[in-house]
Amino acid sequence: MADAPLVTPGPTTDAVRRHDPGVRGFASDNYAGVHPEVLAALALANGGHQVSYGADEYTGHLQELFRRHFGPAAEVFPVFNGTGANVTALQAVTERWGAVICAESAHINVDECGAPERVGGLKLLPVPTPDGKLTPELIDRQAYGFDDEHRAHPEVVSITQTTELGTCYTPAEIRAVCDHAHQLGMAVHLDGARLANAAASLDVPLAEFTTDAGVDILSFGGTKNGLLLGECVVVINPERARGLLHLRKLSMQLASKMRFVSVQFEALLAGDLWLRSARHANAMARRLEQAVRDIDGVRVTQQVRSNAVFAVLPREVSERLQKRYRFYFWDESTGEVRWMCAFDTTEADVDGFAAAVAEEMRNGG
Repeated sequence: MADAPLVTPGPTTDAVRRHDPGVRGFASDNYAGVHPEVLAALALANGGHQVSYGADEYTGHLQELFRRHFGPAAEVFPVFNGTGANVTALQAVTERWGAVICAESAHINVDECGAPERVGGLKLLPVPTPDGKLTPELIDRQAYGFDDEHRAHPEVVSITQTTELGTCYTPAEIRAVCDHAHQLGMAVHLDGARLANAAASLDVPLAEFTTDAGVDILSFGGTKNGLLLGECVVVINPERARGLLHLRKLSMQLASKMRFVSVQFEALLAGDLWLRSARHANAMARRLEQAVRDIDGVRVTQQVRSNAVFAVLPREVSERLQKRYRFYFWDESTGEVRWMCAFDTTEADVDGFAAAVAEEMRNGG
């Protein structure tokens, strides 16, 4: 009688699930888990030994992948997170005395705990904007004093696509910003934490509003589009950037087991996962906006061009809603809130939340 085949048990763990996976919210696309296709890629890259610190097969293949989207001159440097990507990229295009012009609402100005200043040694020159977007005219409010030794030298214009207010630059708008900045001798950095959402909204290739528009360096977001962790600094114009290998380490953004960051981007970019996920998140935001815009007392404040909905409603209504669904106040002074959708937001999630908004509004502000 033949021996029975050995059955290899599946992996076990002492970890305990400590959350209800059925609970959804609208606070941030960072709340979502990891896309199943990305989890599969991580498992694929596991096992055996690979050279550390980026000399692995997966990171080597990333150069080819990113060049498909951003052109033959592009160089990619995987990092841990968005703040690290922005700070590392901005250091690569500035001198020690340099300054960065940005929108007042920019993530680098509002949400990075002073990291560009304290870690990068940069001076930020913020400009108020109504929709999170810079224009040549707005840039000129801070683009002066180039020969003044008493003022930090404006060297970079940083824009965000999509913006922190959920709005989206057209390719022509980015081209105008880049042309103006270059004429003044400045480089252009693009914070692309939600770059995929912008491409999905514009329905154009990534290069059309980055490489072809004149952007010099950018941060490419992965975490908000279904990755476990990881962003990339993408150098589009190597003549503008320098020292990324050293700056990445200096900024504490060099992963030893980099293959596990890089393989996630392969899962994202080798096919259309990046676009599918972004299109879905955007579609859920549009569905939400359509569902709430006719509710008496709710006012949507920004055009919905990505996966964010900004609205004003009575504060007490928002506070009651927050006990049922997580989301954040965007502007405490006006009662403006932000509702975010993600790659895993479902139509049922949106419809349930919209019904809750209508119910709480009926209960009175």
